[in-house]
Amino acid sequence: MLTRKSWIALGIAGLMISALFQSVMFGQPQEREQIAKYLTLYCTTKIDGLSIFYREAGPKEGPTLLLLHGLPSSSRMFEPLFSRLSDRYHLIAPDYPGFGHSDWPDPKKFAYTFDHIAEIMNHFTEALGLSHYTLYMQDYGVPVGFRMALAHPERVEALIVQDGVAHNEGLGANWKTRRAFWKNREPKESALRTNLLSLQTTKTRHLGDDPNVELYDPDLWTDEYAFLNAPGQAEIQSDLFYDYRTNVDAYPKWQAWMQKTQPKLLVIWGKHDLSFDPGEPERYRKDVPKADVHVLDAGHFALDTKADEIATLVRAFMK
Repeated sequence: MLTRKSWIALGIAGLMISALFQSVMFGQPQEREQIAKYLTLYCTTKIDGLSIFYREAGPKEGPTLLLLHGLPSSSRMFEPLFSRLSDRYHLIAPDYPGFGHSDWPDPKKFAYTFDHIAEIMNHFTEALGLSHYTLYMQDYGVPVGFRMALAHPERVEALIVQDGVAHNEGLGANWKTRRAFWKNREPKESALRTNLLSLQTTKTRHLGDDPNVELYDPDLWTDEYAFLNAPGQAEIQSDLFYDYRTNVDAYPKWQAWMQKTQPKLLVIWGKHDLSFDPGEPERYRKDVPKADVHVLDAGHFALDTKADEIATLVRAFMK
């Protein structure tokens, strides 16, 4: 027979189990408030007459990460970081004009150049009141971000480069067709579109030579391929890629800026990336000897498979 003390003990244990269940299933009020506080917001703002879409999460008083996407992605590529870093960092990821959910103005009326996109992104940061931030740049984000940094170096607290090039040698062998397009656009445009915008190229950008194909969600490239085949996209992407030649001309300027200013720099690279030369991470280290360089078992879009590891690297770097 249970004594009075035994009944009391059982009752206390029951209350503790009930409280634990409530906490696990529903969270304490303070925890629920914390979770709700940092939900990702999907916003638009008018910049230079264009509707610019962006994702935002995290405490606005926290350090800001401005995330600049690559080709043919959008701010969507950074969703894995939003779910892992928004507890401490203020995350802002815009879509460039012609990408994602931002406006896609007619190329006949809008100059799709990296200078123009960087200008609009600078105006975007001003509209949002972003006076200081760390630039997280992937692929096309590198030429956009370096232009922003050189135009307003006082705003940039640090740089994070993920699979993006700032050295001519970093453009690998598969850029032969693309360089021919820069030299003589009209007769080479059809070959360029096949090389740059095809389903196979879109898929290879993600997989590279990674043998672990089962780790990749095929929606990654089928969604991007659908985007590339939307009306007007072939013209938009051809125009912007033709302007990529200006990045090559600007590489020495970016290198000189890094060598002179020695910015805080984190370089993250996927070793299965076939878009660029695998020696590029070490070229950054030559410019910035104290750069934190990590080559991961991942592809060109390293967040596809290594989001946890990248989030850990970013947290350590931001401290």
